[in-house]
Amino acid sequence: MSEADAAELLKAMVPLFRIRPIFEDSCKFGGSWESLHAPNGKGWAQFHMVTRGACVVERPGLGPQRLEAGDILLLPHGDSHAVRSRTGGAVGRVTTEVRNGVRQRATVEAEVDTELLCGRFLFETSDENPLIAALPDEIILRTAEEPLLERFRRLLIDIREELAAGRVGSEVVAADLARALFVMMLRDHLSDDASGNGTVSLLRDRMTARVVSAILNDLARDWTLDDMAAVAIASRATLVRAFQKRAGVAPMTFLSDLRLTVARKRLAGTSDPIAKIAGEVGYASEGALSKAIMRRYGMRPGALREPGPRAPVVRPDTSSPDSRS
Repeated sequence: MSEADAAELLKAMVPLFRIRPIFEDSCKFGGSWESLHAPNGKGWAQFHMVTRGACVVERPGLGPQRLEAGDILLLPHGDSHAVRSRTGGAVGRVTTEVRNGVRQRATVEAEVDTELLCGRFLFETSDENPLIAALPDEIILRTAEEPLLERFRRLLIDIREELAAGRVGSEVVAADLARALFVMMLRDHLSDDASGNGTVSLLRDRMTARVVSAILNDLARDWTLDDMAAVAIASRATLVRAFQKRAGVAPMTFLSDLRLTVARKRLAGTSDPIAKIAGEVGYASEGALSKAIMRRYGMRPGALREPGPRAPVVRPDTSSPDSRS
């Protein structure tokens, strides 16, 4: 990426960095436990910082993710999910008390082996910003025993110590530290050429970025390759080559994948009616979206809103990119 392109990307990223973190839970758990988290709605992200021990995070439609001490999990789209112990068995009772605006949650009659700091933050700009929409389902930072991530690890320790001290205003100080931490996480992710995010890769190229931005701003439109080429100010063949180079897919396949991805994020992160989501992402009917969701994720759309234990692996989509009806 040229210096000029890098500057353009960083300029577009600036609105993304206006965030407002809120610490909600300080958890000290042991034995068998679970914590269910409902979708947070448009513009909200959720996070979990593991300061001791280990746990498992499960999200509908996706496989389980193990987190260990020093790991920071960011769910940019506020998906419903469950955080639970690595061990099974009957779930123990959890007590809750509030100190300085943060819930102190602890298991009863079980030796504490896992500690987490949990909360959410609001993107203070609309999620119509293509960079926000392009963020993946999850961003995980694993800081343990990684010298290059010392700055993140230091911030995590400072946040934990500030909340543990319980001084007046500690939640405000911790939130400001968390803002710095998450801004660095987002910046590094979006600036990393190895991030593996096809949409972000497309946004790094001026021509393909025009197309991606236009699609994200009007996903319901009945897009054709000619429409995309007109937006890109390029021939269809040139546009196809650019998409293949940047994201490894053809423009129409990218569109189909993006529609399903946005639909899944909306299903997991909002309570909007399925028919409304279908129309807004470009499907002709609720039934058409339901069929596409079943093909891709192996479950009905409603199940993507349930933060329970079921989490099948995503299935590859072998259907036509134009199967929206």
